[in-house]
Amino acid sequence: MAKVFLMCGKICSGKSTHAEELRKEHRAVVLSVDEITLALFGGNPGEKLDEYVEKSEEYLYRKSLDILEMGINVVLDWGFWTKRERDYARNYYGSRDIAYEFHYIDISDQEWHRRLQKRNQDIKEHKIEAYFVDDGLAAKFEAIFEKPDDIEMDQMLSEADNKTTLHQE
Repeated sequence: MAKVFLMCGKICSGKSTHAEELRKEHRAVVLSVDEITLALFGGNPGEKLDEYVEKSEEYLYRKSLDILEMGINVVLDWGFWTKRERDYARNYYGSRDIAYEFHYIDISDQEWHRRLQKRNQDIKEHKIEAYFVDDGLAAKFEAIFEKPDDIEMDQMLSEADNKTTLHQE
């Protein structure tokens, strides 16, 4: 039976890199909100970003069911930053008797800020396509993020476990 892997963590914590590892290990399809929004709206969607993210998540939830029905594992590569979002995902899949596994990547504030700076520099130098995170946006993300309890997560990866490149989220 196919399974859903859900990535939880701050932006630039290593979620996309871990999602790629899971993709290879479990022969899964990665569904990424950032991939969709960047492709459709570019790196600066402005005030509409939250709306685009919400609509993309709704679409990817539905699309994940099609993929799972075919017996293919799915990795949802977005942050699940709030308990409400995590509870919704648990209910969405649990109510359909679909196996799921939450993976949380924990990162220190110091390392997080270092990675944000590196990512922003790579964006400026056109080395990667991603969202530029200025101090205001970083503060917004930090205020929104609700660190999960141990009991919420199936896999907890710490900074020491998380040997990610700085080019991934």
